[in-house]
Amino acid sequence: MTTIAAPHVPPRGQRCDGTSLPPNVVTAILVFLAHRRDSTMSGTHEKPTLGRRGFLRLSATLGLAGISSKILGLLPSHPIQAQEAAMSKTVLSFYCDDTSPYGRPPEAFKTFLDFVSSQGIAGESSVILGIGGALLSRPTSDAQRTYIEQVQRAFDCGIDANMELMTHGGLYDFKEHRVPEDAPHEGLWLHEPAVSVEDYESYFGHILEEGEQIGVKFTGVTWPGCGCEVCTRRYAELRQAGITAVNPNVGRALLNLARQGKFRRRTVPCFIHPDESFSGARLMASDGPYAVYDLIANVGDWLGSYDNTPARVNADYYISADGSAGRIVDLVHAGAPYAVFYAHWQGLNPATGVGWRAFTEVIARVKRFLGDRVTWMRPSDITEQYHAPRAETA
Repeated sequence: MTTIAAPHVPPRGQRCDGTSLPPNVVTAILVFLAHRRDSTMSGTHEKPTLGRRGFLRLSATLGLAGISSKILGLLPSHPIQAQEAAMSKTVLSFYCDDTSPYGRPPEAFKTFLDFVSSQGIAGESSVILGIGGALLSRPTSDAQRTYIEQVQRAFDCGIDANMELMTHGGLYDFKEHRVPEDAPHEGLWLHEPAVSVEDYESYFGHILEEGEQIGVKFTGVTWPGCGCEVCTRRYAELRQAGITAVNPNVGRALLNLARQGKFRRRTVPCFIHPDESFSGARLMASDGPYAVYDLIANVGDWLGSYDNTPARVNADYYISADGSAGRIVDLVHAGAPYAVFYAHWQGLNPATGVGWRAFTEVIARVKRFLGDRVTWMRPSDITEQYHAPRAETA
């Protein structure tokens, strides 16, 4: 693969401190990724092509952005050279599950956001409005209020906000404002085949409304996993019946809400399950410029995980100390469209997480050894760019 050197450019147009950043090279890369053949993102590993029409579309898009088609002299005018230059970049991102203001100092999330902003990286962090039975929309402690203030600035710092549904536990009764004792768990409910689009849409809609009450505009959805005995038994029954994925009505309900402008973006990225054997975004539902994608995490969690254990910390898994090996390195060298890893707040948080130091080291190594071959994006940025050509032809 031919690599054409380019200066480091931050991946977003607006940072936490309000400064404006030039989109130039990053814009070219993102537009190219959006116009790669569907086979690239569907995991079929066909060689992606740009072609004359794709190159003209790329140039036109750059022109609309006020950027020369040669990207200030860095993007060659020949289509094949342009393709090789863009393909030398792999998009990096991450998910962080189980984020909450409980169990650690309220300043922890601020420290996390400040680090993300200062390093020019991007990802996602869950917002669980009713975890533990306490509603963030009705804060009763300084820790909750401090966390809410930080969540409100998260997107500008490069962090998407996914609803990990309402409680990460039992289904919440929005009329009674409580979780009934016999309520099924939210994650399992997403897999139940008998649930209608209307029921999903109503539940998700209530969560989005709760978010608006604290100034949070959700970008996506994260499946809340559960390994309790009841859920484990029911999942086994569903597998025996041939049901191994979430109910298709989940995507349809999210699409309806996206069309109503309830989410921050027109595309809704979902984190359902990780899969290191697959690098792609699975379309769940779409209608013109609106779409719902299962944006699969293809890099695992070796940052302490949900049980915050040192046995699950290994920076070398992502990238070795000399930058020669690791999962992210392998994906970049293979020309993968993206490398998205996932973590859990229990292990990642900077106050008590055993994986925080490893996380910061991974970021430092990536910058040192792969800085000119990667660009950071939020999950919603990835789905927006990927869906763009589909929206144009719809």
